[in-house]
Amino acid sequence: MRAIETADQNKEILSDEDRAYASRSARELAHWQASGRQTEATAEDFLQQRSQQILLRIAERTPAFAAFVKQRHSWKAYSLALPAIALLLGAGLDRITDPHRVDLLSAPLLLILAWNILVYLCMVVWMVMPSRRPASLLLRLAPKLDAPRKLPHLLSSALLSFAAEWTLLSARLTAARLSRTIHLSAALFGLGALASLYLRGLFSQYAAGWESTFLDAGQVHGLLSALFAPAVAIFHLQDFSLAEVAALRFPQTTAAEGGARWVHLYAATMLLVVVLPRLLLAGFGNWRANCWAQRFPLDLEHPYFRKLGGDFGIAAGGTLRVLPYSFTVDESRHKGLLQFVARLFGERGQLMLRPSIAYGAELQSSLSDVDLHADTTAVLFNLSATPEQENHGALLDYLVAASPREVIALLDESAYLERMGTQPESRTRRDERIALWQQFCAFHQVKTELVNLLKSHG
Repeated sequence: MRAIETADQNKEILSDEDRAYASRSARELAHWQASGRQTEATAEDFLQQRSQQILLRIAERTPAFAAFVKQRHSWKAYSLALPAIALLLGAGLDRITDPHRVDLLSAPLLLILAWNILVYLCMVVWMVMPSRRPASLLLRLAPKLDAPRKLPHLLSSALLSFAAEWTLLSARLTAARLSRTIHLSAALFGLGALASLYLRGLFSQYAAGWESTFLDAGQVHGLLSALFAPAVAIFHLQDFSLAEVAALRFPQTTAAEGGARWVHLYAATMLLVVVLPRLLLAGFGNWRANCWAQRFPLDLEHPYFRKLGGDFGIAAGGTLRVLPYSFTVDESRHKGLLQFVARLFGERGQLMLRPSIAYGAELQSSLSDVDLHADTTAVLFNLSATPEQENHGALLDYLVAASPREVIALLDESAYLERMGTQPESRTRRDERIALWQQFCAFHQVKTELVNLLKSHG
């Protein structure tokens, strides 16, 4: 709803009557819903009802949009299918080994153990790294939404803007869900391997032994002692001596006994190193996913929502601090900024326009007198400029790290349109430039607002 209404500045999608009707109906439905549960209606109730009214109205007029709204991501299908596939793959692990032999140096089993230990080490390193995670990784993990092609251009642009913002907001939830699925799949892969090992042992006689070109009995004994030490200590399994290991070397040994002993050792080790830790990590991932789902990071203090709060009886208003970057705000564009603030906050909104930050300027000194702990901060960029990591990106990173409030990027297209004219190919190049800026800002965890500061009051 916010993405559509913000993009629809000229009321091409929703008229003033549509918006007023949605607010009026939402207010009545919110109070009716609250009376049913014998509580007071809240702003969240109002916003939920209003969004449903807005989306329903657009869906009635645009069938392609109705199909878009009905899209659902198949997270549940993935969450069930991947662990099931992992279990089957683990169960088929013994197909690549000798079905009648327990190899003390079994490459598949040793590889499973080594891989999981490596994963745990990487997780520890990841935990001690700086707390800020790369936004690009979270963005790649999040599901992407594709707007239908049959939508009007303005509505399609609004949905693409929504998709970029939704991807950013849901990235941590997506990461938690993916973590849960991966760890559960790893645990079931280990369980599948163990189940296959024991089931085959019911119908086959395992012969235990080992062979190696480069390792002698002493080295193999040391390796196995270190590998099976936790299982021997915790489950009180029978230990083994150097002489026993030396006697099991292939092809000298012809013993067809003792296989169960080594199956139990490998199973206990797999249980301690793979299955139990992965199940615990899957449970932790599930807990994190539930927490993120219940406390989804949607900022209802955003100026758009605060303005709608006035329709519900909550005082609107607020201050937007604008930091132009390599951008001269003349009188005409200043009036455009005032109208933009009024559109965000209502009539009680205020504009705090700061001096322009010079291109390539030292950020700490340029922003030393700016209190970033109050109000909403907007960085004003010229759409004509090409985003640069070392300048534009550094400014966004600095503001996101320093400000606990929301930081948004205003992309003024007025100068760009004046320069490009009204040629047919200009529209395509404009859309490409907007997409470039949106992707760039999303990478730096900042939402974008496209404005035309000359058209706002023209």
